Amino acid sequence: MKLNPFFFFALIASALFFFSCNSDSKKSEKQVNKNDPEENPVNNLSFKDVDGIRFYEVKRRFKNGLSFNEVGFQQEPTWIIQFKAPDTMLAYSPEKQGMEAFYLQYDHGKVYNFAREFFRAIAINKDSLVLQRLQVDGKVISNDIRSDVYCIYYTKDYIENKLKTTVGELQRSSPADTAYIKKLSERTYRNPSNADTAFAARQPVVFTPKNAYITVEKQSTVDALNNRTRAYDYLYPEYRIVIKRSYKQFAYRFSVVVDSKGQMYVNRVEGVMKEDMPHRKKLLQGIVDVYLKNMLTISPGTTLGIPHSSEITLNVAGKLAP
Repeated sequence: MKLNPFFFFALIASALFFFSCNSDSKKSEKQVNKNDPEENPVNNLSFKDVDGIRFYEVKRRFKNGLSFNEVGFQQEPTWIIQFKAPDTMLAYSPEKQGMEAFYLQYDHGKVYNFAREFFRAIAINKDSLVLQRLQVDGKVISNDIRSDVYCIYYTKDYIENKLKTTVGELQRSSPADTAYIKKLSERTYRNPSNADTAFAARQPVVFTPKNAYITVEKQSTVDALNNRTRAYDYLYPEYRIVIKRSYKQFAYRFSVVVDSKGQMYVNRVEGVMKEDMPHRKKLLQGIVDVYLKNMLTISPGTTLGIPHSSEITLNVAGKLAP
């Protein structure tokens, strides 16, 4: 069955309703053997029916059809996959610049695991797939936003010959995404220093030194062992700033809200007793106003080209002049 792109989100909604309400019914249990994924197909097809067909991920969305959520996290379609009978899934590896083989493990129902990720097959067709990415903790599927992710795949033939477009064009953010980000950004304009309305910028804050007496390094928090992906680098931006000629030697770690105009407001402060917090925040705001604002050009974080308030963490060290 051929599916056009406008039909897909209707398909997701109807498929979710159908499978949540009916997939475990007694009638279904009598008709199929749920221990055999090839006897429990989706849309009357199974992965065996698409053996050897390469699929390109063109959209990754939350159930509401948006690729962003309220904290600024963006779902990015990046996967290229291909089923290889009898139990292997090939997935594109940017590091190896080629397809890498992973064991395709059937778990239960319509849930599979490969490449250290769990997916539920929502729809399988010879020119398209819809997979729900699942968050699994202790063999239990989490019923939260981490499992509210739907990945849509098309074949190259379908993209080029039926839709007359490209993978890159289909992967672009939608007008609905842009409208949503504008709405979130406008909230930050009404109260620029409010950390509760600030959200992660897809292109984080950029600091450019005005002279040689200050250095800035954006620190990466990616940690494969602890499942910290590249998304952490824009969700929780962290910077190390060294002031080479300060009034005294110091080292502080704190967060600031950077508004759409590049103004900075101290927010969270680490390692301080509650009664000392007002004094410490005043001290740190002074360092921000005297040193950072005068020694750095501050470009605010943006999402889809729209500037807005975002929160970042600073590790600021002051060095005495030699």
